[in-house]
Amino acid sequence: MITTHNLGFPRIGAQRELKFALESYWKNQSSRDELKTVGTQLRARHWQDQARLDFVPVGDFAFYDQVLDMSFTLGNLPERVRGFHGDSLDNYFRVARGRSAQNAEQHAACCGGVAAGEMTKWFDTNYHYIVPELDAATQFTLDTSRLVEQLGEARRLGVNAKPVLIGPVTYLWLGKTKDDSDKLALLPRLLPVYAALLDHFAALGIEWVQIDEPALVTELDAKWRDAFVTAYDALSARRVRLLLATYFGQLRENLDLACKLPVDGLHIDAINAREEVSKAACVLPDSAVLSVGAINGRNIWKTDLNATLEWLEPLHASLGNRLWIAPSCSLLHTPVDLTSEEKLDAEIRSWLAFALQKLDELSVLASALNHGRASVADALAANAAAIESRRTSTRVHNPAVKAAIAKIDATFGRRASAYAQRAQKQAAILDLPAYPTTTIGSFPQTSEIRHARSQFRSGALDMAGYRIAMEREITRAVKEQEALGLDVLVHGEAERNDMVEYFGEQLDGYAFSQFGWVQSYGSRCVKPPILFGDISRPKAMTVEWIKYAQAQTNKPMKGMLTGPVTILNWSFVRDDQPRSVSCHQLALAIREEVLDLEKAGVRVIQIDEAALREGLPLRRSQWGEYLRWAVESFRITANGVRDETQIHTHMCYSEFNDIIASIADMDADVITIETSRSDMELLDAFDEFSYPNQIGPGVYDIHSPNIPSQEHIVGLMKKAAERIPAERLWVNPDCGLKTRQWDEVIPALKNMVAAAHTLRQSA
Repeated sequence: MITTHNLGFPRIGAQRELKFALESYWKNQSSRDELKTVGTQLRARHWQDQARLDFVPVGDFAFYDQVLDMSFTLGNLPERVRGFHGDSLDNYFRVARGRSAQNAEQHAACCGGVAAGEMTKWFDTNYHYIVPELDAATQFTLDTSRLVEQLGEARRLGVNAKPVLIGPVTYLWLGKTKDDSDKLALLPRLLPVYAALLDHFAALGIEWVQIDEPALVTELDAKWRDAFVTAYDALSARRVRLLLATYFGQLRENLDLACKLPVDGLHIDAINAREEVSKAACVLPDSAVLSVGAINGRNIWKTDLNATLEWLEPLHASLGNRLWIAPSCSLLHTPVDLTSEEKLDAEIRSWLAFALQKLDELSVLASALNHGRASVADALAANAAAIESRRTSTRVHNPAVKAAIAKIDATFGRRASAYAQRAQKQAAILDLPAYPTTTIGSFPQTSEIRHARSQFRSGALDMAGYRIAMEREITRAVKEQEALGLDVLVHGEAERNDMVEYFGEQLDGYAFSQFGWVQSYGSRCVKPPILFGDISRPKAMTVEWIKYAQAQTNKPMKGMLTGPVTILNWSFVRDDQPRSVSCHQLALAIREEVLDLEKAGVRVIQIDEAALREGLPLRRSQWGEYLRWAVESFRITANGVRDETQIHTHMCYSEFNDIIASIADMDADVITIETSRSDMELLDAFDEFSYPNQIGPGVYDIHSPNIPSQEHIVGLMKKAAERIPAERLWVNPDCGLKTRQWDEVIPALKNMVAAAHTLRQSA
């Protein structure tokens, strides 16, 4: 009989229960015990949802981030929080966000705000993890409390638990050293802690442990490949069975390495690496199981079950009980349940599968393999009808859009003049001081804004009333910025629910869920729009809001747009055409909006590409093609304007140093990037690369409630000025401010503006 299992489940809850519990605790509106109770309830519900599986993951739940959880399990706490003497959960939140609950800070002023851990993207997803902090002196000490507690809960509920760990090599690979030491030199200290943890599982009667090593799908040099051999040889004396899980890509040159490691099973992402499944089946030892990720764990389209069975059935015949099936990766990256989507177009809904429905698909595959297709004939027939409906739907393809794509040529992506000439014209019009100040776009989404939006969506507030409410919030944002003394203003984005969903709602080719939330980091959730067809823009999307905002001030007002690459990467995208084609369609649509803003008199237009790097293939050898069409798409969007129009772009929470040449090739007049959490580390690229245009290194970490001091900001900007000429530097936060409160934003921006004045005086 075939074995079914899952690599991980969405932790936020179908109604975002975890989000609301976290934010309530952080605001001192609920107790620590109440927060923990929500966690217990969610775990129990999610295990019940997965009860049909032969093995259920335990340890995939996290109050903030699974990598941070692993750091605490390994006793790898940053030095700045090691002396904390309170509850470990509060210490955990200090690393995650710089501060825990308000009441947890009252016991001692010394334990208030600390620097939050650096946050960056989890491989090529929109999930953010807290980067493990390492140095030559790092020591590891096992803390089993989290896993033992959750395993105890699972056992009491009758769950056949499979603990989930991040593997030792991937853990080090994800980490960063602050002293330029060799991360792999820590492996001999780390492995005994893993060995002790596996022994602990054995003592608890655990049979299988899932150990995630997604670093194996990246290009590894010899020392990292050798590290895998060293690590798993050292763990070979264990008394539990190890399932080595890889996902997000192909193993390629690491396939033979993975198959020969002394583990008891190997999981391969068959969505990205199906051709490697048969190779692994031939190379794996006869005693090892092969787990096949046959269901896409990162997208929301139904699996073609009949086509999947065509290649699974021969594999099952060959491997028998040694074949396991699962989603390709953790279902963390998908919404929880499609059944609650009552307002979604019925035809489009029939094409989709969220996390629970993916487990249904897994069960159908298992039944077909174990008992024959006839045992699930009705389910297979319904699936085939849905697949055919999508393939032949006239709603998917638009000949006019395809004709427009065919007309794209080199002139679409070229500005009339080089940056140096544009900069002079822009300076004459904008007349900005040295170290000009601005923000990234959004201001706090207050309860008043959310209430008005909710009333509008329910029909309790008409369009006229909604517009009045939003204009009131825009006016507030403008007046606050004028009072603060900012140089280039934004309208605050009060009318926008999300930087991607807002645009998707106004573009043809998109559909939207009500409850399709996915965790981005901590309590931050996004609801990716569903890109199902060819894309076009029926009408202007932002012009009237920006015109209203500009009418409230004499200062320059930025037009705020999300770029095509970010809209693509933060959507659930089509799997029936190349991503590059969808991106070019988006580029043409957003280009129309850029040109309409310019016609309306907007002289500064920001086109956010926060997710540019996120779409990079995990293997550097494949970067060139992606960067070619991604940069081309941005240039198509941005470069139809006159020289006098200043184009900004923004990027956040990614590593940019290794793609700086491509960022320069985007030819934006100003880029803003996150640098506050990394202490300007992301500017190291400019030591060797002469970036030609203007740059705003983010100096205010908006993902933390901590308020940066004027002195701190001045210090960061002075570091930046060592790499970028002062005349080309801007002063700004590292991201939008929608998740913060006004009582945090005002003092932080006051300090930022004051820092800019100090810098001007010393220039």
